[in-house]
Amino acid sequence: MPGSSGSGGSGGSTESSTKAMGVVTVGGLVVVTAYTVALGSNGWLWFGWVVLGLITLGLVVSRST
Repeated sequence: MPGSSGSGGSGGSTESSTKAMGVVTVGGLVVVTAYTVALGSNGWLWFGWVVLGLITLGLVVSRST
């Protein structure tokens, strides 16, 4: 079928957006860690990264159901 990704009918856009969120989350961890090492800890940056990680985890869980 044209346009079908073969991933159970969910489409490739959900999978690619989940992968993109994973990349952004890992990239954010690298940035926050580098900032912490260079300039000292900032609680808001870590809080933001945790929120981003939870959103990414939610996407992964919702995609697998």
